[in-house]
Amino acid sequence: MPRVDIGGFSIGDSAPLALIAGPCVIESPEHALAMARAIQAAASAVGMPVIFKASFDKANRTSVNSYRGPGLADGLAVLRDVARETGLPVLTDIHEVGQVEAAAEVCDVLQIPAFLCRQTDLLVEAGRSGRVVNVKKGQFLSPWDMQFVAEKIASIGNARMLLTERGTSFGYQNLVVDFRSLPLMRGLGYPVVLDVTHSLQLPGAQRGSSGGQPEFIETLACAGVAAGADALFFEVHDDPENAKSDGANALRLELLPGLLKRLSELGRLVRSW
Repeated sequence: MPRVDIGGFSIGDSAPLALIAGPCVIESPEHALAMARAIQAAASAVGMPVIFKASFDKANRTSVNSYRGPGLADGLAVLRDVARETGLPVLTDIHEVGQVEAAAEVCDVLQIPAFLCRQTDLLVEAGRSGRVVNVKKGQFLSPWDMQFVAEKIASIGNARMLLTERGTSFGYQNLVVDFRSLPLMRGLGYPVVLDVTHSLQLPGAQRGSSGGQPEFIETLACAGVAAGADALFFEVHDDPENAKSDGANALRLELLPGLLKRLSELGRLVRSW
């Protein structure tokens, strides 16, 4: 059964349900650390392993006027501090081959954004880093097409991969999750993640920024756990209305503890079958 070890715990096989969570983008050092500590406390309360995620750059924002982040050097410095202060493994997006080496020095997991999941040079270089690589399935790909994505990373000897479902384009400015993709991608030999909050994004629906449907977060998360997800991915924010990126589909921080309690109970039930 597929299994990947990260930061003292495992994702996949019969391991407990894991969490990948954090704000979409690094807004400030203080905010990132505060969010990491709050998420860590909520996850620890239910015995759920957690990876903190935040991007140093959001290179695919809808509008050129949108906030992108602090950049590579400053953003990695923030993530380094978060890892040191909390002991959590950290994850960030990479967009270019030239970012891989620096990001791999700090981060436990390198994430390939959905729009870039077929970029061969980026995939190979991420694999060459030796870090765990989390690849988000493009909104334009079938789950079985992820075989060829994974083969590019595995071609240099790195099988430490997570494959993430984040919705498929469903007409204009809407996404839909086909939950068959979770067992299909798991059948490729790698643990699978459901990116709950990005699956509820409404791309470009706010005329220059994306909208979202956070009211369905718990519904999708529960369905993902029941369908066999090894980990869940949430963008979490303490003030979604004023978040600098993806606030429209983010999970409000105050709702996280109760949600994780319910999801951890469901995860244990599913794994006992």
